[in-house]
Amino acid sequence: MPEINYTDAFNFTTKLTFRRMWNASKVMSSFYLTKWTGKPIQWGLPFSISFEPTTSCNLRCPECPSGLRAFTRPIGMLEKDFFRKTIDEIHKDLLYLIFYFQGEPYLNPDFLEMVKYAAAKKIYTATSTNAHYLNDENARKTIESGLDRLIISIDGTTQEVYQQYRIGGKLEKVLEGARNIVKWKKQMNSKTPYVFFQFLVVKPNEHQIEDIKKLAEEIGVDGVRYKTAQVYDFENGNPLIPTIDKYARYKKQANGKYTIKNSLDNNCWKLWHSCVISWDGLVVPCCFDKDADYKLGDLKKDNFATIWQDDNYKQFRKKLLTGRKNIEICANCSEGTKVWSE
Repeated sequence: MPEINYTDAFNFTTKLTFRRMWNASKVMSSFYLTKWTGKPIQWGLPFSISFEPTTSCNLRCPECPSGLRAFTRPIGMLEKDFFRKTIDEIHKDLLYLIFYFQGEPYLNPDFLEMVKYAAAKKIYTATSTNAHYLNDENARKTIESGLDRLIISIDGTTQEVYQQYRIGGKLEKVLEGARNIVKWKKQMNSKTPYVFFQFLVVKPNEHQIEDIKKLAEEIGVDGVRYKTAQVYDFENGNPLIPTIDKYARYKKQANGKYTIKNSLDNNCWKLWHSCVISWDGLVVPCCFDKDADYKLGDLKKDNFATIWQDDNYKQFRKKLLTGRKNIEICANCSEGTKVWSE
């Protein structure tokens, strides 16, 4: 479990309302009741949602559909009017809003306006960026938007290592963006956003795990968090799988083949408390469904509450409870079974 930043934790509590807490308690109790009965019971609405600002990205990361330009679904930009309409519908129960699914959020010209709109609704807002667009102006606007959490993806402390995964990226641009954010936080005397480096641990960079801590301290960001890498072709090994077992999602078997460490229990907390909304309004189960293969609803046709409780969602939850390993996006997942997760 990562260290708690008490300033960030206090900021999060300021977003709580009686209605949001009551909704969260209904969601949590229905999840545990589902585990006990084996039947898909769903009360309340999700209190955490990911909204996709765009599918576009400036980098070419090898395990990312945006980077590979390999989407089978439509690509595009989230429109602010559609975003506002959706937020108006769900904000009273929504506690945590993540502006990320695929793509680089700052490529959407209306991104920070949408953050500001959600922040005005007292929703805790977060995003993940490769930081190449955090120039001085965007850094200032980010502080002004009211964004609560900024995750900066930085997977190497030297250009040689960084570019092995972040293909097409410039480490100095990332560091410049981080410095701009830190500078404007100080100048505006702002406690937000809580900023941390996210280090995706892969074999080419695992020797820099300690170095990233020193770099974070030098830049002045609030911390570092490590993320394990999901790879698609892992059965016969993959050059990205780290040798440090703690940071690997996969383990080598006696026959030389690799398997996912997760026991793949037939339950998933994410299916009860969260979901993802694509730029064009598709509702999908979670961030593992990168191509929206398991579309559970369309906000261009139905309102969110209807989608959350309709037969598509019920059938998907039921299928999960009886055979999670038979759902493709769930078979390569190391998350979801616990109520707490990063």
